[in-house]
Amino acid sequence: MNRDVFLNDTTMRDGEQAPGVSFTIAEKLELAESLAAAGIPEIEIGTPSMGGDEIETIRAAVARSLPVRLTAWCRMTSRDLEAAIESGVTAVNLSLPASDIQLAAKLGLDQGAALQIIAQMVGRAAAHGFFVAVGCEDASRADRDHLARVIETAARAGAKRVRLADTVGVLDPFSTFEIVAQLAALSPIDLEFHAHNDLGLAVANTLAAIRAGARHASVTVLGLGERAGNAALEEVATAMAVLDGADTGIELTALPDLAAQVAWAACRQTAAMKPIVGADVFSHESGIHVAGLLKDPRTYQGLDPALVGRCRRIVIGKHSGATAIAYVLGDSGRDLDPDLAAAMVARVRRKATEIKSTVTATQLVELYDTLRSEAAGRDLGKE
Repeated sequence: MNRDVFLNDTTMRDGEQAPGVSFTIAEKLELAESLAAAGIPEIEIGTPSMGGDEIETIRAAVARSLPVRLTAWCRMTSRDLEAAIESGVTAVNLSLPASDIQLAAKLGLDQGAALQIIAQMVGRAAAHGFFVAVGCEDASRADRDHLARVIETAARAGAKRVRLADTVGVLDPFSTFEIVAQLAALSPIDLEFHAHNDLGLAVANTLAAIRAGARHASVTVLGLGERAGNAALEEVATAMAVLDGADTGIELTALPDLAAQVAWAACRQTAAMKPIVGADVFSHESGIHVAGLLKDPRTYQGLDPALVGRCRRIVIGKHSGATAIAYVLGDSGRDLDPDLAAAMVARVRRKATEIKSTVTATQLVELYDTLRSEAAGRDLGKE
């Protein structure tokens, strides 16, 4: 890729909209510092119109003078803009529905009235000195010609970026690419893509949008967000590095700690199979896989765990073979007797089935020592 791509984190805005999630002021400030340290260039820090506590949090974040752009999310209203001014940020995302469905149901507006509001409110925000991004809510179900007019109107009024939001998560990568490519070819300003994960396609759609010409992508740590969540920062950043060789400026080795910090603050458990940061994603049990990995990690490892600050782990379970068992026993100071290998594999399988889990190194040693003692006892009985 021959152009810069920017990942804009909205964990503290859209991420916090996940049911039951509520960050304290201290947690938000710590998270903002961690995001900045990890190389995130822009943070959507909150929604000033929520009131005094939110404004206080945003002002405290602004006072940290972090090397990031702090953006406030606002509806496209005078009240929300005034709250953003009070919060002390220098950038705003002014959001307005783009689809006829939402314009009519939420605001009782038609397309023409929406364009008038955009021209008026963006002009006011730009005149105040804000960096202005315009959010097109429900862009994925909006009329394409209207979206083109929104972009033109926003740019003419002083906006620097337009966000295309797949608010209800109905796009796939193919339709995402088509929409973004069509609009990017016409747009005089940057486009941003904001995905939701209702069909499990948020990351794929985000990558498609970037390849189609979007220069900004809206993400959250762990994909935290309402309903099925958003595109996960750690997945988008890593995929772009591995698949496209793109440098987003994100320090990939910082991602596991960042994910753990958000999971703790959100009181959410991270699934063991969660890509990039899950406990098991670099763990290998299958005997065939382990045998190959021990000869050449590339056989069953498409992503080097060191790239994201992780390590490969060999675990023992029902599907382990003699090679894996010997490897783990070796780390514990035991050499697997070839004559006992088949019996050891059988015992490991029984143990794993019994406990419905992996067999720890301690348990493995106990199984092996017991097996050796029994074998020695049989040999003595034959003498």
